[in-house]
Amino acid sequence: MSTDPHAWLVSLEGVPSGFTAARDGIDVVLRDRGLRRTSPELTAESLLRGAHASAVLEGSTSTLAEVRAGTGDEIAMVAVRLATELLSLMPVLRRQPLQALARMHTVAARGVLPDEMLGRPRDEEAALKLRAVAELITAPTEAPALAVAAVVHAYLVAAAPFGSHNGIVARAAERLLLAVKGVDEKSLMVPEAAHLALRAEYESNLRGWSHGGQAGRHAWLIYTTEAYAAAAEASPLVREAE
Repeated sequence: MSTDPHAWLVSLEGVPSGFTAARDGIDVVLRDRGLRRTSPELTAESLLRGAHASAVLEGSTSTLAEVRAGTGDEIAMVAVRLATELLSLMPVLRRQPLQALARMHTVAARGVLPDEMLGRPRDEEAALKLRAVAELITAPTEAPALAVAAVVHAYLVAAAPFGSHNGIVARAAERLLLAVKGVDEKSLMVPEAAHLALRAEYESNLRGWSHGGQAGRHAWLIYTTEAYAAAAEASPLVREAE
């Protein structure tokens, strides 16, 4: 019996080829459009755009201009606060994913939930689900890194292990995994913006993951191959190169 928790997805029709095509497109943007010329400012811009998009998906009504000016609503400021700290958690996510996820929630929910709930699962069942997600992050696998990020994102949304901000944490974890696993080490893609641009499909396929069985999970993975291609095109690198 395989010990690879992601082995099931490799045999799904269209999934391996879809992720291969998405990775090829990402590599074109990140490398052929000037990875050698990237700067911390481009990474910061990508993180800001991602924070804004994630906040809107969570219910924020702030515009990108308002977020850029520091005048966004509470949800937007939460997303920006997490984005500011996110890349410092790369080594933690590699070694201690539970600690990284707890820190993400603590940063996001500070001032919203009581201190004793920050970074802590809602209950024992949620704690078990959170440990299972952590194992998905660190388990050796033959699955594409993009697929692992997609699966972890969906599991976190479905499990909703924390008392608040689960969507923001899930999208932040997805972005961080793309960096940790070498897909986008400088975090120049904007997956959150892709999910926002494809919002109807994003939300529908997340529901499918939670309630649609194997077919729903298959559909989510196919959706994410499209979303990751769009995430690369949403990078500030694209505008820089044009």
